[in-house]
Amino acid sequence: MNLPALTAKVLEFRDQRNWAQFHSLRNLIVSLNLEASELLELTQWKSDSDMTAMASSGEAQEALRDECADVLIYLLLIAEHAGIDLEDAARAKLVKNAAKYPVETSHGSSRKYVAGKGKAC
Repeated sequence: MNLPALTAKVLEFRDQRNWAQFHSLRNLIVSLNLEASELLELTQWKSDSDMTAMASSGEAQEALRDECADVLIYLLLIAEHAGIDLEDAARAKLVKNAAKYPVETSHGSSRKYVAGKGKAC
């Protein structure tokens, strides 16, 4: 299923429940952040190795999958509300990031780009 088809399913689910009335852009953005916090909560007090194990563990992976799905669903609703084509936006952002983080200066580095300096610092 592609993003437009998935968005249509999410909208159908929402509309069957008459929830659009609660889905202002602000409310959707708040809800996305709450769901992202629930995803983050899964990492609390866990090491990187714990997280790797979680990704392959049945019940823990289900919790991770559910929170990722909640984040995606709210992102799709936000994009639909704001008239954003997420596929086009992601492609355009990759082009911007490629210019901002050229391979020559960014390969193997986790340093953040600093505006005005033109390179990763």
